[in-house]
Amino acid sequence: MVGDIVSEEIRRRIKVSVWAYAYEFLDKSLVSDEKFDEECYRINPDLVTGNELLDTWFKTEFAPYTGSWIRNHPELDKIAELYGKFYSSPSAAQPRYTPENNPND
Repeated sequence: MVGDIVSEEIRRRIKVSVWAYAYEFLDKSLVSDEKFDEECYRINPDLVTGNELLDTWFKTEFAPYTGSWIRNHPELDKIAELYGKFYSSPSAAQPRYTPENNPND
């Protein structure tokens, strides 16, 4: 049960990070503002996931009411890599994924 909660939190943090990266750096909206806000407000920065660097960063730097926090993300290179892996089409409007690896779920 606890493992499921941690896995969901990690996945949610990755999702909103990729979305924020696309919006803040590439001027691409991958989801609606409503969906972004909904997921951001579901982030639990107090939940320990086992990644000390990111747990501390989410607790001290993350703000659910904006996406500008992505500019200070400690693993921005990894977020950019994930964006490229899942959304590297010419317009980035049609993400390349299968249901099994969809970062939007």
